[in-house]
Amino acid sequence: MTKSETVPTDAGDARITWHAAKEPWTVLAVSHGAGGGIEARDLRALAAALPAEGVTVALVEQPWRVAGKKVAPAPKTLDTGWRGLWPALTAPGLPVIAGGRSAGARVACRTAHELGASAVLALSFPLHPPGRPEKSRGDELRGAGVPTLVVQGGNDPFGRPDEFPPGDHALVEIPYGDHGFAVPKRAPLTQDEALDMIIREVGGWIASLR
Repeated sequence: MTKSETVPTDAGDARITWHAAKEPWTVLAVSHGAGGGIEARDLRALAAALPAEGVTVALVEQPWRVAGKKVAPAPKTLDTGWRGLWPALTAPGLPVIAGGRSAGARVACRTAHELGASAVLALSFPLHPPGRPEKSRGDELRGAGVPTLVVQGGNDPFGRPDEFPPGDHALVEIPYGDHGFAVPKRAPLTQDEALDMIIREVGGWIASLR
């Protein structure tokens, strides 16, 4: 079952698209990055697959996307929007895993502890701007304070898996994947196989939290 819900926040109206499990035991709330929306291939794949495993998936659209803007606001404003959404995400009375891709992953990490998230799923965490490894955002990842899974493309210009600092987080590499988990046609891994790997790894990790 899928339904959309508009949620007012101090940053403007946000939107949640619920992909409900029949007998849910947890909610995975995932937001988009600064350059795209919930139509991202990894978000769509997780929303299609995980409800069968008892995981209700809530795809979150930040207010700037709902308003039709093309440029994301400052991180502080993104955090404000996420905080405003949180009561709606916890309304089902289930543990909530805070997640997101790229900028959305940073938001989830920055706010997880204060909001009481049960865990964090960081898809394509932007460890640094492309070509600027000295501008590390590793402190955000280490500061999540809850069980954290990073799913990272092997060729992500925002941070390859081998660039990540040691920490309490688990890390899964999607071979040949870029920041959007797209794999080259010449790669020995197909696009569908890459998405299946994301679903399998994320699903297994969520099940381990039960």
